[in-house]
Amino acid sequence: MKKKTGFTWKLGMFVIIGLVLFVSTIYYVGKQKNLFSSTFRLRSQFKTVSGLKVGNNVRLSGINIGTVDGIELITDTSVMVEFVIQKHAQQFIKTDARASIGSDGLMGDKVLTISPATITGLIPSSIVKNNDLIASKNAIEMEDIMSSVKTSVDNASIITGQLAEFTYKMNNGNGALSKLMTDQQL
Repeated sequence: MKKKTGFTWKLGMFVIIGLVLFVSTIYYVGKQKNLFSSTFRLRSQFKTVSGLKVGNNVRLSGINIGTVDGIELITDTSVMVEFVIQKHAQQFIKTDARASIGSDGLMGDKVLTISPATITGLIPSSIVKNNDLIASKNAIEMEDIMSSVKTSVDNASIITGQLAEFTYKMNNGNGALSKLMTDQQL
């Protein structure tokens, strides 16, 4: 009989520890996805979402305040992004705020960033409401950056070639500047 009570006690502890771990995991995941806090929704329309996925973070002033809840293709040139924001951050988001998509660290995970308007108008802007649409800023695409870098490298290559030709003429006495500097009669 003693063996059975020891087994029952161990089984009971195992079940209790398992339940505690399960509940804490559900709470942690729910807190990350804003399941247990009061929230509101915002929307923003983009030309391209550049790898943004449902579940990515939404930030305001570098602080995670929500998650991306839905991404829907509206037309061939526009995408609607819905995001869930914690209610306590609502007072800091005005109707003239802008949403943009950026990278989170070196790995390139995407994050949606809400930034306040840079120019304050004569009429103070109001606080956003549930399901409001806020303006968006187009993200700088990696292809655009690479194209710009390629143009700069091509230009640098041309300049380097011309500089090498000028230096060669200077050293061999063929250029006008070389003759001006070395010719005693001039």
